[in-house]
Amino acid sequence: MNGELRIGMPAGSLANPNRGGNLIKLLERAGFEASGYESGGPSRFTTVDFLYGWDGRPQEFGSQLAIGELDVAIAGDDWIEERRLELELEYNTTIQLTRIMSLSRGGVRIVGIIANACPEQSIDDYLRRLTKEKELLTVVSEMPYIALEWVRKALQRIGKLEDYSPFAVQKYKSPSRIDSGIIIYETWGKTEAKITNGGADFGVEITQSGSALKSYGLKIVEEIITSETSIWINPVILKDNAKKELLHMFLLNLYGCINAENKVLLVFNVKSSRSQEIEEYLKKNQLFGNEPTKTSGDEYCEYTIQVETDNHDLALARIRYELLKHGAQNLDTVPVHSSIPDLSVISF
Repeated sequence: MNGELRIGMPAGSLANPNRGGNLIKLLERAGFEASGYESGGPSRFTTVDFLYGWDGRPQEFGSQLAIGELDVAIAGDDWIEERRLELELEYNTTIQLTRIMSLSRGGVRIVGIIANACPEQSIDDYLRRLTKEKELLTVVSEMPYIALEWVRKALQRIGKLEDYSPFAVQKYKSPSRIDSGIIIYETWGKTEAKITNGGADFGVEITQSGSALKSYGLKIVEEIITSETSIWINPVILKDNAKKELLHMFLLNLYGCINAENKVLLVFNVKSSRSQEIEEYLKKNQLFGNEPTKTSGDEYCEYTIQVETDNHDLALARIRYELLKHGAQNLDTVPVHSSIPDLSVISF
């Protein structure tokens, strides 16, 4: 294969080997070992020559993908959406990016929050009261354009968008550029404290459980979007056959590792005289695909089956016990590092 894929490698928590779902270990298991990444860069793929690591902030990857500076980016869905909205709302520019695969990591919720003391339970009801009291609405968020789009949609639902059409996105408590409308203060963290202390009317925050919000005396009035770490591309690269093939290989190997994270192989021997008994048990519990993987000898048969470790209906411990009851011997449990059903699991 010829060519090269430029991969946006996200700095921050995703680069921390103890956080972010251990992205560095995932890449390594997929066959894309990188040096330098977890220590701050520069990142270099040491086992392949067709990937180029571009270290950066996921907040910037949407723009970099749009202009072709990156072919592929590993980023939270929320940051891609934030950049898309910024370009649309501030620069009247539409970008087309494609979320091509989830990495099943970094799941968060982006939520609208108000003070718990407010009687309203929805943003629509809260804005109905607030728009009677104020000509300038103040919002705080680390993701100002997601916040702006959310507020504008809510105002539209209650018939007030035209009255609050001006907007300004600014750093927290910088002099307001507008006298009426919506001012979004972009924060660098601790959004909750700013609302609790009266620094803004309401806000948009990134959360998982919402426990920190409760500690600050705040409540969620709407879940705006959910987000997780995903692979994003500029769909233009799909027109380049060489890059498309490299992308397919990259995604297949990542998929295989993610798909294997809850799987093990059970390898065991059974006397030939009890092989039918074992196979009936395997069939009854759907413990094979098309047919059991089986190697027959003179007196024994060896079986290999793949088992999900998080199946609450049929626990791994019970499967092992029942296999032994049906005659299994020398039962080994082997980790699965990659499991790829076929090429079609990744399609464009």
